[in-house]
Amino acid sequence: MSEWIECELAQLLLVTDSWSRPQIIVLREKGGEKSLMMHIGFFEAMAINRQIHDNIPPRPMTHDMALSIIEELAGKLVKVLVSDLCEDNLGNGTFYGFLVIRQGEEEHLIDCRPSDAIAMAVREDCPIFVSASVMSRVATN
Repeated sequence: MSEWIECELAQLLLVTDSWSRPQIIVLREKGGEKSLMMHIGFFEAMAINRQIHDNIPPRPMTHDMALSIIEELAGKLVKVLVSDLCEDNLGNGTFYGFLVIRQGEEEHLIDCRPSDAIAMAVREDCPIFVSASVMSRVATN
């Protein structure tokens, strides 16, 4: 089993002049100094930003709907995992992640983009964990 480092959303950097340019989030090791930067999509960044600033839309957005489905099925989002980073020949990377949903005594791992998982985590105030192997490859102090 992989070793995990609990992190928190430290920063959201928005590039508001174009929805096609990547947005940036920074995750920082909880109680530590290591951090990692992740490029995410415009819509995921806006979902995170709305939640951070308590700008709740009148109708549920996609991440809200997903959480409602989980709750309706007697589940609870208990944590999110940033589990892997795959890089191509040019050094461009894609992060991978999971939602960890508890339903009764069972835990389910649901494959997802980390940006979606983090958008859901900020809504549920649940912990974010990054694989120690990912952190050791890309973390800065």
